[in-house]
Order: sequence, then structure tokens, then C-alpha cells
Amino acid sequence: QVQLVESGGGLVQPGESLKLSCVASGGTFISYSMGWFRQAPGKEREFVGVINWGGDSTYLEDSVKGRFTISRDNAKRTVYLQMNSLKPEDTAVYYCAAHHDYFTFIRRWITHLEIWGQGTLVTVSS
Repeated sequence: QVQLVESGGGLVQPGESLKLSCVASGGTFISYSMGWFRQAPGKEREFVGVINWGGDSTYLEDSVKGRFTISRDNAKRTVYLQMNSLKPEDTAVYYCAAHHDYFTFIRRWITHLEIWGQGTLVTVSS
């Protein structure tokens, strides 16, 4: 199976942009749908969005639609989360996850997800 490492987090001001990356090693990357989640302090981990193996289907949580986009480069074994118009409430540790079934992410079946990265912290503050 794949192993995942996120990067790209940091401190930004409200309204700014940030692009997160999640690089996969091992396994067959193209066989996985890739999802992004986030966890704010004191809150449960929540679904942000998912992209299918081919990159031609994405689904984003309502709270980030129109601001965030997900993409992937299978040749680079990398999935991206482009975050624009960031808000203080976007502050969280962001995690990527891998699963063979796209709809496991759509259904928010977090307990079915066994492959996670270590997370990268995004702080949006003035």
C-alpha cells in the first residue's frame, strides 16, 4: 500500500492562498482515490474533498467549494489541494488519505480509511 507525506502548510493572512501537496510512495498510486481532511483544535476530523484515480472527478465539501480545488499528477504520485481566499476558520491540520473506493470518501466513512499522511498545519491569521 502507499505511504503519504503532506507538505505546504504554513501561516497566511485571511484572503491569501496556499497549495498543499501529498506525495505517495510505494503501492500503486493510480489505483487510489485521494482525499483531503482537516482537523481544527478541539474538533473532529472533517472531510474536505476527494479526487478519483484518474483525476477527472472531484467532490468538495460545501464549506470550501469555490475556494479550494483538488488535482493530482499521477506521474509525480502527488495530489494537491489549492486553497484560495483562506479564512481563519480554515485553520487546521490538513491530512491526505488514500482509499481504493471513491465513494468511501463521499460517504465520509472515515473509520474505513487506513492510509493517512502525518498532516500539515495551516494557520490563517492576521
